[in-house]
Amino acid sequence: MALEAGTEPAAPASRPSPTRWSGMALMVGSGLSNQVGASVAALALPVLGPVGVVAVRQWVAAAVLLSAGRPRLRSFSAAQWRPVLGLAAVFATMNLTLYAAIGRIGLGLAVTLEFLGPLAVALASSRRRTDLVCALAAAAAVAILARPRPSTDYLGIGLALVAAVCWGCYVLLNRTVGERLPGLQGSAAAAAVSGVLYLPVGVAVLWLHRPTAGALLCAFAAGVLSSAVPFLADLLALRRVPAHFFGIFMSVNPVFAALIGMVVLDQRLDAASWLAIAMIVTANAAAVAPRR
Repeated sequence: MALEAGTEPAAPASRPSPTRWSGMALMVGSGLSNQVGASVAALALPVLGPVGVVAVRQWVAAAVLLSAGRPRLRSFSAAQWRPVLGLAAVFATMNLTLYAAIGRIGLGLAVTLEFLGPLAVALASSRRRTDLVCALAAAAAVAILARPRPSTDYLGIGLALVAAVCWGCYVLLNRTVGERLPGLQGSAAAAAVSGVLYLPVGVAVLWLHRPTAGALLCAFAAGVLSSAVPFLADLLALRRVPAHFFGIFMSVNPVFAALIGMVVLDQRLDAASWLAIAMIVTANAAAVAPRR
């Protein structure tokens, strides 16, 4: 989630300040919490399905952001509501397609492909030769991940790529929302609308599937770990590290996802898939690195 906050003065590169170290610890905690939350959500998928899990997560996210952002919904103009509604639709679609992809191709590959969204946005406005190399590396990585094999799940790959498109749209819409609404009001309003959209379908799915207590607990924990904890940790981290450093560090999330998928879900990747993940992580880091 894109947040804006002040940053501390830059410390010497050879000796990070205690504030910078605490910011790095917060970013590690945020990334691990986000991916552990996704792995916990995967445990609930066989019982609740992607729609049920995402519905619970969206309700938790809406509660967290509404309490933090406190949007004044009645004062929003039509020009403010338009990007907010677009952002709400992106929230709803991005999480649904990502969780459906996780259920088919695993946590590591789904999150890695999803990261192509912000990478594409970063590359689209650039004319650096380095970014052309990043784009070619990302394309090669996708070709490796989608190479024909007996176990290749093309629907799962397609769902992850839809999630990537949604994340790219999220980045662009969030900029517009941030320009038209102060603080976190826009994001909070979008989360609330998305949560309301999931009320009828979520209730219907939960009624038909008769969830177990364990599945509901996993879905709720996913909402806390993948929404509440990262939100707070990212907000605090951005007060301690420069924004570009935060963006570079976010690119390690596919590695976290692959490792957690292996430990928690026993989803093991072959050497070629690990190579593709490394290529996309490197391309993301290079794309958001500060320009000279």
